[in-house]
Amino acid sequence: MNQPKYHRILLKLSGEALAAEKGGILNFDFIEQVAKQIKRCVDAGVQVAIIVGAGNIWRGRQGTGMDHCRADHMGMLATIINSLALQDVFLRVGMQAKVMTAVEMKAFADVYTARDAIEALESGKVVIFGGGLGIPFFSTDTAAALRAAEIKADCILMAKNIDAIYSADPKLDPNAVRYSDLTYLQIIEQNLRALDMSSATFCMDNNINGYAFGLADPENIYRVVMGEAVGTAIHN
Repeated sequence: MNQPKYHRILLKLSGEALAAEKGGILNFDFIEQVAKQIKRCVDAGVQVAIIVGAGNIWRGRQGTGMDHCRADHMGMLATIINSLALQDVFLRVGMQAKVMTAVEMKAFADVYTARDAIEALESGKVVIFGGGLGIPFFSTDTAAALRAAEIKADCILMAKNIDAIYSADPKLDPNAVRYSDLTYLQIIEQNLRALDMSSATFCMDNNINGYAFGLADPENIYRVVMGEAVGTAIHN
């Protein structure tokens, strides 16, 4: 049996990728497929932490005319809704899963500390981080980068609605170049919208490896963990 490439990962899941196609905010059949692939990773000995976005429910920038902080607070709450949904599905497929939030919500989840998160990961639990960083103006991309550094993850795996990083949106530009390998400096200099600039800068400064790939086929999660080249590797 092949050995996993990573021992501990931070998986960034797109909220939009979890959305129901016709009505509703969550596609539970699809989430179960994702959960089963994550279980394969855990069964192979990989420690899995997750941050999920909230594009299926609310993005702070949707709050036109709203106070920016308040709009972002709504987005943080939306990520917690998604986190609880993931936890429920993970438990149903036979995984232990803990939700930890950046802001105190003791009735729903544990308050995040790096120490407790690492302890849970080492005990075999999947840890889901909800609420972003708990402060406005920072995206879940940046939250993923900081949490990856805090828990000493080997790599941030970015599961997206697109199969790799491109020079432009391939749906709009047929000449968009698909990248299999990029440095953070290239992302910043070319202003590639694969992840936000604060996240890219943080990863570059802290030497955190990343990998972007498509979530349309949930098995890609397992493939990436096992070292298959199915997307874009990101590094210094």
